[in-house]
Amino acid sequence: MTPALHKDLIRIDGVSHTFTTESGSLPVLDNLTLGVPENGFTAIVGPSGCGKSTVTRLVAGLLKPDAGSVWLQGQEVTSPRSVVGMAFQNPVLLEWRSILKNVMLPLEIVSSSLSSAAREARARDLLKLVGLAGFEDKRPSELSGGMRQRASLCRALVHQPEVLILDEPFGALDAFTREDLWQTMHRLREEEPFTGVLITHDLREAIFLADEVIVLSG
Repeated sequence: MTPALHKDLIRIDGVSHTFTTESGSLPVLDNLTLGVPENGFTAIVGPSGCGKSTVTRLVAGLLKPDAGSVWLQGQEVTSPRSVVGMAFQNPVLLEWRSILKNVMLPLEIVSSSLSSAAREARARDLLKLVGLAGFEDKRPSELSGGMRQRASLCRALVHQPEVLILDEPFGALDAFTREDLWQTMHRLREEEPFTGVLITHDLREAIFLADEVIVLSG
């Protein structure tokens, strides 16, 4: 059943989810309801094991809830959607591809009709925006952790998704690099409007980046 009309681009209605482990069942979400407005930026914080990352995988269509429903753009999420981009704590860049070609990868998958020149131009524009102009031909191992994470953000945004999910993408970085990337996120939001969901354990990061902060208990 379609949820009542609302202005949320993302809607989670009464969602519960339990993982099965060797030691038994592990409930992580219990009747969770929340919404994220279009072009809003919502941060979800809480202790380890409270279900933060599970929320992102439900929104991305990588998991199905045991109960309740997840909605995106008025349609129930039942499988991965190309309108969602994701960036994780580990950038997971492909070492055998240059930084430019890593960023172009989503376009090769979801925008195959786009010319090679157009895909490259789009990737170069994003790399320039995050301060990686001149590093396009480098391999991931030749870049610092912060630079790899910038490239990962570009890859997540290159196909112009409606939703960007950030699952603790700055958690493994030093304080200086992390705060520098916060500023990068502000620039990206100004130039590349999207609806954002940030998972973090850093309340200061959540307050700095998000319009709304949701706290999940353990």
